[in-house]
Amino acid sequence: MRKWLTASVLVYFLYGLFMYWYLFVMSGSGVPESYAGSSADPQTFMTGRELILSEDYSKIKNFLYFVTVPFEWFIFFIILLTGLSYKMQSWSNATSKFSAVKTSVYLFWLSLLVTVVALPVEWLGYKISVSYHITTQAFPSWMKDQVIDFWVNYLMMILIVVVLLWLIRKYEKKWWLYAWFLSIPFSFFLMFVQPVLIDPLYNDFYPLKNQQLEEKILALADEANIPAKHVYEVNMSEKTNALNAYVTGVGSNSRIVLWDTTLNRLSDNEILFIMAHEMGHYVMKHIYVGVAGYLLLSLGGLYLTHRLMKLIIGRWGTLLKIKSIKDLTALPLFLMLIGILTFASSPLTNTVSRYQEKSADMYAIEMTGDHEAAVTTFQELAKAGLSQVNPPTLVKIFRYGHPTLFERINYLEDGHESKE
Repeated sequence: MRKWLTASVLVYFLYGLFMYWYLFVMSGSGVPESYAGSSADPQTFMTGRELILSEDYSKIKNFLYFVTVPFEWFIFFIILLTGLSYKMQSWSNATSKFSAVKTSVYLFWLSLLVTVVALPVEWLGYKISVSYHITTQAFPSWMKDQVIDFWVNYLMMILIVVVLLWLIRKYEKKWWLYAWFLSIPFSFFLMFVQPVLIDPLYNDFYPLKNQQLEEKILALADEANIPAKHVYEVNMSEKTNALNAYVTGVGSNSRIVLWDTTLNRLSDNEILFIMAHEMGHYVMKHIYVGVAGYLLLSLGGLYLTHRLMKLIIGRWGTLLKIKSIKDLTALPLFLMLIGILTFASSPLTNTVSRYQEKSADMYAIEMTGDHEAAVTTFQELAKAGLSQVNPPTLVKIFRYGHPTLFERINYLEDGHESKE
């Protein structure tokens, strides 16, 4: 156990050291020399202070991302290696004879432990964001969101894990296939209830106050044959200075949502470009394509998780104190493998997402015909979020579900020049 623990700490430290070197020493984020002075060059639309802050903030934010993603896997690994998972299973077994109750108790202790260990890292990210004036949220409000996160995730995990364990115990060889079948209606159910049940737990949503702007947005929606009756705004200025707008939900629960920070900072034409972009996703059915892709990946992921769990328990089950895949003790291993596979698949999912986002940008510029508003929108997004216009390659591959702002401005410019 000591050897494994020492090796895991060493690997994690060396990984963190590499990411620090890559982000802070090796990588640059400037635009190619041939694009100097263009609309995509941040020196043309950012002040000197904004340039320095965006560079520093982006490097710190990206470094935190890359070191915290495997940190959760590391926590699960330590829980298994030290026998904590086995002890928590013993505690839960003593509480009740009902399997669902045992699972709920075990999940509570596991969720609480992971949350408490990870909280200092979350708090560090919060403080850094506050120091760069991206986050405006007061600490009590931030803690409230953390508590809501805990209970929402915990209650959802109870439902998922109870069903998952029942499937594993009843269909040990094919549980992954039956779990995948059940995930299809569950995914659509979550998408349907999120706008009306989950999102309002964190923020207040209300109809757009600017009725003239709403009329313009709904006119765009009508032109795109989108059955929207209302546009919603959300009071995100209490939490952030960043800008955003999105379409959420499916069916009758679909919503067009604008952050009030977007409304306060952008012009009507810029907002209409963003709305046309979101409508492009709807028209091209990107939501359903994304769900289909997610379900396809999840099928492969669940099968790989099944095979890897069998292999790991067969070889190192004694060390990790896991007797069988059917035991609650194996849950941290399951969660660790799901996390690793999700991260490993992110370059693929991000590539597909970037293609969809580019298509939505092209749809928006064709619909609005406002090239100037499109370019200034992306410039304002960079300034408001202190975002790197041209981030390092690994950051783009693993973090960017959208094209970089450098790419987005350039292909808008290229399209505009070709029309002229």
